[in-house]
Amino acid sequence: MVEWCLPQDIDLEGVEFKSMASGSHKIQSDFIYFRKGPFFGLACFANMPVESELERGARMKSVGILSPSYTLLYRYMHFLENQVRHQLEMPGHYSHLAAFYEDKKGVLHAGPGRGSSLPPVYWLPSIHRYMYPEMKFFGEQILILWKFALLRKRILIFSPPPVGVVCYRVYCCCCLANVSLPGIGGTIPESKPFFYVNVADIESLEVEVSYVACTTEKIFEEKRELYDVYVDNQNVKTHHDHLQPLLKINSADREKYRRLNEQRQMLLYSQEVEEDYNPCEEDLFVLFFLEQNNRIFQTLLEVSASQDKTLTAEHARGMGLDPQGDRSFLLDLLEAYGIDVMLVIDNPCCP
Repeated sequence: MVEWCLPQDIDLEGVEFKSMASGSHKIQSDFIYFRKGPFFGLACFANMPVESELERGARMKSVGILSPSYTLLYRYMHFLENQVRHQLEMPGHYSHLAAFYEDKKGVLHAGPGRGSSLPPVYWLPSIHRYMYPEMKFFGEQILILWKFALLRKRILIFSPPPVGVVCYRVYCCCCLANVSLPGIGGTIPESKPFFYVNVADIESLEVEVSYVACTTEKIFEEKRELYDVYVDNQNVKTHHDHLQPLLKINSADREKYRRLNEQRQMLLYSQEVEEDYNPCEEDLFVLFFLEQNNRIFQTLLEVSASQDKTLTAEHARGMGLDPQGDRSFLLDLLEAYGIDVMLVIDNPCCP
């Protein structure tokens, strides 16, 4: 139940299920990012044993905030962690929360497209430190997720609690699809982080054409109509036949992954040698995929503006793609972004 809120006239229906992940009773503490209508939320959860039959031996609470943007929510994580502990130990004392609201309050009105119209280019450095471990978690599979993210597929990541770190995987997937070239993406839905979802979100997910989300509820795996790509641990799968070719790691993918790791090693070396030069690993990760995406779309735009509009195997290699292994991906990409070029890469058949 929602125990207390400010302002009191805001619609918080279902927020109690979003701010406490299913299965949280098994863990001591967690944090959780979620969406509520046009807003983004961050809640901190804590679980404290109590000697009370009424509370069945445990007191569990979440304290959260809503904002039109998710990029600054992390700033208040420490405050929320302290407050949830305070609420467990001294239930019913809301003066700190009321003072915080009075100090930080903004007008949470939902203008057209507000809230979801912020491109997930950079969360600030203190959030970035969580991203590189998530990239390493996926290993080479990050290249498969990169393709699905660029194609704006509906990506659902399953994990048991704690769910906080899985919310970073959602953000990580959105960062894979960044493109900074003008004129790209006008015909395609934006890469939307939905963060944590549960069965209460099924209705809203049914109408989404593109999203990245995570859940702790295994039942979602059976609801195939809600997602295109399902990620369970490092296992990436899809039930769509036409997307099956994208699940295979090809030679160009391995080369990209090798290059990414090589750049990381060079960065670590430069940090040791030049103490004042200190870009973080996460910036390297974000920029690596941004440059990769820009290279692909720059080539596609140049070919579409040429006289014969012909995309060859040489072009594919120049974009860092495998002419054969990425043929299906390229065809999907051209269709998704409405780019008018002709692919003349032979589809290999029987010898």
